[in-house]
Amino acid sequence: MTHIHLPAYGAAETDVIVSHLVQHYEQLFRQTAPDQQKRTALWNELVHRVSDVELYNRSYEQVRHHCSDLLCHVRQRAAAIPKSVCTESCSAGYRKAMHDGQPSCCFYCIRCADGEISNQTDSNECISCHEDHWPNEAQTRCIPRVKEFFSFIEPLGIVTTVISVCSSLFTVSVLVVFVWYHGTPIVKANNRELSYLLLLALILCFLCPLIFIGQPDTVNCILRQTTFGIIFAMCVSCVLAKTVMVVMAFNAKKPNSSLRKWVGPKLCYVIVITGTSVQVILCCTWLAISPPFPEYNRMLYPGKIIIECNEGSSAAFWCMLGYLSLLAHISFALAFLSRNLPDSFNEAKFITFSMFAFVSVWISFIPAYLSTRGRYMVVVEIFAILCSSSGLLICIFAPKCYILLLRTDLNTKEYLMGRAIVNKKT
Repeated sequence: MTHIHLPAYGAAETDVIVSHLVQHYEQLFRQTAPDQQKRTALWNELVHRVSDVELYNRSYEQVRHHCSDLLCHVRQRAAAIPKSVCTESCSAGYRKAMHDGQPSCCFYCIRCADGEISNQTDSNECISCHEDHWPNEAQTRCIPRVKEFFSFIEPLGIVTTVISVCSSLFTVSVLVVFVWYHGTPIVKANNRELSYLLLLALILCFLCPLIFIGQPDTVNCILRQTTFGIIFAMCVSCVLAKTVMVVMAFNAKKPNSSLRKWVGPKLCYVIVITGTSVQVILCCTWLAISPPFPEYNRMLYPGKIIIECNEGSSAAFWCMLGYLSLLAHISFALAFLSRNLPDSFNEAKFITFSMFAFVSVWISFIPAYLSTRGRYMVVVEIFAILCSSSGLLICIFAPKCYILLLRTDLNTKEYLMGRAIVNKKT
């Protein structure tokens, strides 16, 4: 390339020369518009063609003034020769990826992948954040992940806690009513001691959701499912014992019945202890083989750590629920078959409704539990616990409390044995 050394022209002559040069190279720029590399070379050539220092200092401003948009898109440096590059610098949060078969100055700018950052321009590689951190929105620095679990201080946790505590207090009040009227026929006819035990089990059932709320730890995860399984097994065993006693008490009234020797509180205790002990054995085996443990789930939601309880053994968890289902279905079947017994033994009707509600809730729980993730799995299980416990309490004890508190005229032995006709209130 030949350099043209220009003499010291006046301002008018200089303007004419610069204008002609700009017009000439502007045409060349239009012809090479798609090729950034050629456009850069033309710019360098234009600057070198005007090599006279005095003219160059003036011509640079003239070039900036006369050039079109195509020319101005070329990379410029004030009073200096531009860099020979074809790609702008990659900003922080991006990395460079080279073009195949192109010079090193030609590259792509690619956004860093999830979980990675770049904190400087023209980075060749992105840096992975620590597992407890996550990139900010611009992916220029790592920030701590948000830890998430079902807590007492969030609105849903507060509502759940209030419902759980209020339900348990309501059950305590029902127990107080039964103890206060312990000598009345309605309480004695429905197996008084077994009713007390069932109410105590229901109080624990309503308090059970409190174990599921709060940040999971090793002790908490172990207690959650095992406590729930054992308490509910005792509760359903009490209902099963009530159902068995209703059926046996009716059949024992028949002449020469061999069932009379089995009617009594001892049989109830045997059924409750046996039904609960099987669940205790299942839970102890579960804890011995593969106990639950706290798990930090970083894959579920970007930028969050979901702290949850891993059940350890899914098979053991579903075995525990399966045993509860078995007890509930046996109680439901016995109560349904004995629902048409005489009125003096009509508690079977209430047990039928209660076990129907119990079974319906837990059948609905299975698909809901399997379709949720994170802390909402805990919410689904708490909802099932509260609903099934409420079903048992309302269906079995609401009719009795109605008679004890509002219809004391029905709380007689004659009414229970069907020997008196009581006019209904209008």
